[in-house]
Amino acid sequence: MNELLARATQGVDLTAPGAFWHVFANLLAMTPWAALFWWNVLFIAVGALLGWWRGRLAEGIAWAFVLGPIGWLVFLLRKRRPPPLPR
Repeated sequence: MNELLARATQGVDLTAPGAFWHVFANLLAMTPWAALFWWNVLFIAVGALLGWWRGRLAEGIAWAFVLGPIGWLVFLLRKRRPPPLPR
């Protein structure tokens, strides 16, 4: 933890008014954005597969996009809506 704090505060005057934004920018620079992107693509692909399997493709993709793997559970545990009655 001390190493992470040292990397986040590297080159930052902690008494300066904008120190928070500098520390925040340093933390964002340490984030593995490529890995997060590809994990999100995987989560959406599985959500699309689950949505296709249940006949609700867009809903499966939406839940996976918003909540990731937790969205899969939300999608699977929701009850199916009955088809609309003919008029």
